Amino acid sequence: MTLFQSIIIAIIEGLTEFLPISSTGHMILASAAMGIHEDEFVKTFEVFIQLGAILAIAFMYIKRFFRGLKIYYKLLAAFIPTAVVGLLAYEIIKGYLFNPIVVSISLIVGGIILILIDKRVVNQETTVAEVEDITYKQAFFIGLFQCLSMVPGTSRAAATIIGGVFNGLNKKQATEFSFLLAVPTMMAAGGYDLLKSDLAFTQAQIMMLFIGSGIAFVTAWIAVKFFLHYVSNHGFTAFGWYRIALGILFLIFMWGNDLG
Repeated sequence: MTLFQSIIIAIIEGLTEFLPISSTGHMILASAAMGIHEDEFVKTFEVFIQLGAILAIAFMYIKRFFRGLKIYYKLLAAFIPTAVVGLLAYEIIKGYLFNPIVVSISLIVGGIILILIDKRVVNQETTVAEVEDITYKQAFFIGLFQCLSMVPGTSRAAATIIGGVFNGLNKKQATEFSFLLAVPTMMAAGGYDLLKSDLAFTQAQIMMLFIGSGIAFVTAWIAVKFFLHYVSNHGFTAFGWYRIALGILFLIFMWGNDLG
């Protein structure tokens, strides 16, 4: 992976991590399009830029994390299903599901679901005043939905937002809880990936890791600000159609390469 390619991947990660369009899916598809080989450094680079993106959320919502312990208990309840399923299915997911075909199909299916649920939440009134007020049952249920995002292309953001909507949250609350839940989920997943990787890299590669994480931090901050404003006024339909279009385009792209 060249420096230019690493910058492109970092921008894609930052822009897509917290949108319901699958950052992992976009990185897999972009890597395939640019011919990037999935070696040990590339895997570590992807973890670093994801951590850079999650730091943007941690800083953006830092006041929310200091309001009290209530939010931590709810996040823990939502995180438990993901932790259990992730530990049990890690090798299977990494070994068999990380490919462009699975991503493309997941993008299309998830896009259709987003369009359908957007109609559901148009007039839906929330059952809680604040995100911290959701019940442990609601939080756990959202965590179960998050498990679906282990399939590349599904999108962790999309899965948790859908889970929130089906648990009585309005679209803004579902989106904010998705952002907050990303902090423990991605920190744990990233740390686990780093423990399983070989961190012996050159000085140039180490520089690429930090440049990439910095770029992901900035672009994630911009994307989150945009997404919250857009969703409050327009909903999820546009993201659903985008997912469907991207998934179809890459299926066509791969089919054309096979014929070639």
